[in-house]
Amino acid sequence: MGLYEDAKLIWERAIASALPDAAVARALEEADFSGGKLVLVAAGKAAWQMAKVASDRLGNRIDSGVVVTKYGHAGGDLPGLEIWEAGHPVPDENSFRATERAVNAVKGLGEGDHVLFLLSGGGSALFEQPICTPEQLQDITGQLLQCGADIVEINTIRKRLSKVKGGRFAQLCAPAKVFSVVLSDIVGDPLDMIASGPAYPDSSTCEEALGIAEKYGLRLEDGVKKLLGEETPKELGNVETHITGSVRQLCASAQETCRELGYRPLVLTDRLTCIARDAGALLAGLAAAGHIADGPIALIAGGETVVKLTGKGLGGRNQELALAAAKGLEGRKGAALFSIGSDGTDGPTDAAGGYVDGQTAARLRQLGLEIDAVLADNDSYHALEKVDGLIRTGATGTNVNDLAVLLVRPELG
Repeated sequence: MGLYEDAKLIWERAIASALPDAAVARALEEADFSGGKLVLVAAGKAAWQMAKVASDRLGNRIDSGVVVTKYGHAGGDLPGLEIWEAGHPVPDENSFRATERAVNAVKGLGEGDHVLFLLSGGGSALFEQPICTPEQLQDITGQLLQCGADIVEINTIRKRLSKVKGGRFAQLCAPAKVFSVVLSDIVGDPLDMIASGPAYPDSSTCEEALGIAEKYGLRLEDGVKKLLGEETPKELGNVETHITGSVRQLCASAQETCRELGYRPLVLTDRLTCIARDAGALLAGLAAAGHIADGPIALIAGGETVVKLTGKGLGGRNQELALAAAKGLEGRKGAALFSIGSDGTDGPTDAAGGYVDGQTAARLRQLGLEIDAVLADNDSYHALEKVDGLIRTGATGTNVNDLAVLLVRPELG
């Protein structure tokens, strides 16, 4: 097979390995929902898939529930459950309405009742009931996304502007017991930061939140600044939490497939958190390292990079990473790189990420496009689209960070 065919098999298998089905089923084997009511609440990009597993296993034991996921990520009706699609990465009216339905569903539950809470990445936008005005929340979310703040910094702010984040949803469920199953989309799996930790004690502080606001020069009204100074729950006595997956699974699957395809695989990191274009340039630079020529090699990196918006184009962090790598790979035969978001979407686009090789830069130049100018305008989507470099998987049903793989086959040079 060629480089593209190798790459496609690697990312397809990696995504399949990270689907939450088996992991959720295993977690539910440890749950005791005997007696009382059982309410299901699922939030995040993988919410529908996780809820389907629970519905298939628990059936009529679920009394009611609410599922909220990103537009295009729901797979149909589920018995007895309300299915909502809402805005991401900026919450919208459907986010607020769906969350209100979830909050109402857990009101009045007693000590013998249970809440099955299925949480995945994207929940910070999808599962939201703001304390400030919706307009203020949307504006602050937009500022944080544009300034280059990482996901932990963003969620540290968002927790303090919400009635359901930072452990507050678990408080609303009390005295009912919350059985929380979490699919991790944050490097290092910090449970209080995944989807802003609606059912986990918050480790961040007011001082940290105010420091982040100052660091990025956020424009905040006085009422919002006051909210950043109000502390979140530090202890919760009604929650049992099970983490079901992470980016490590993506990397392990990629490593196994690369080995099967004849590459010598090396996982560089599963904690990649730098600027997307810097990561792309670094990975491309490694293709020129002396030891690469020893034979086919695959360099694997998992994590979640960030993009600082300087232009008005369209794209996402994986597309920026790939396009930046194309510059460093220019003219190099037998080398290619792909970067994908495991959920199937990258930024506000319909692509999961991008694929480039040693010819991508030259093909763009023939079309009158220079990579540096495209990156300055954050328009990686349209550039990659012109050279068939977009990876489109559709909604995958999981969300465990991103995967980037550099493939080098010297025999093709």
